[in-house]
Amino acid sequence: MAKGKKKKKGGTEAAGGKLKTKDYDKELAKLHVELVKLQEWVKYKGLKVCVVFEGRDGAGKGGTIKAITERVSPRTFRVVALPAPTEREKSQMYSQRYIQHFPSAGEIVIFDRSWYNRAGVERVMGFCTEEQSKKFLQMVPMVEKAMVDSGIILLKYWLEVSPDEQTRRLEARIDDGRKIWKLSPMDLKSYSRWDDYTRARDEMFAATDTSWGPWYVVKSDDKKRARLNLITHLLSQIHYKDVPHDKVKLPAREKNPKYHSPDYPFKFIPEPF
Repeated sequence: MAKGKKKKKGGTEAAGGKLKTKDYDKELAKLHVELVKLQEWVKYKGLKVCVVFEGRDGAGKGGTIKAITERVSPRTFRVVALPAPTEREKSQMYSQRYIQHFPSAGEIVIFDRSWYNRAGVERVMGFCTEEQSKKFLQMVPMVEKAMVDSGIILLKYWLEVSPDEQTRRLEARIDDGRKIWKLSPMDLKSYSRWDDYTRARDEMFAATDTSWGPWYVVKSDDKKRARLNLITHLLSQIHYKDVPHDKVKLPAREKNPKYHSPDYPFKFIPEPF
């Protein structure tokens, strides 16, 4: 191989090189086909899949979830992104508000942040006590064991972003009218607590990285590679096959010569484009 040239890998630039958009789109399209196959298999076999996304603000959770779900059915792939708990929910058993969203047969539920809020943002920002957080870390492996024993396929992903890349992404949101909604006052408060979040992450991993509910870490400084790598890994964790289908053929349209559409004054929208 000539010096200075990067070896191609899977039709894209080698790790470390910039991934071209056309290469990313090509690889993502292939993975979308596989996600549809997974979707049909999950429905066919009545599987229950729960995918947890965690990570710091700006780690790329939302963009990755969008990449997963943009070509599949929202009836099968259901995204759960819960707001702050209500006063009523605060009075309940902590995991209660999450359990009601667990998958039924034929569903893949994706949690955009999850019950692990208690080990992360709630702990760091003082929304729960240290004692509550420690009790949560003791309890959650047992809850997840019960999930898996009930037939749920549990996948937990932590998207790991570097301090510099997080800063770049959060700063980009400030001046982008499409992204400013992503930057909440809580995000700004959390930004300065990098070391506290690191400690909380490490203690969370130590307590909850189990054989039945392992944590998978995704390097997410490169968004495109992170999405492709995570989807590829997700697909590898569920043994799916092609579901047999009859060949699809559009039927002939029925014609009704007796019906004539009236000259109705349809209100067409303006066409500035």
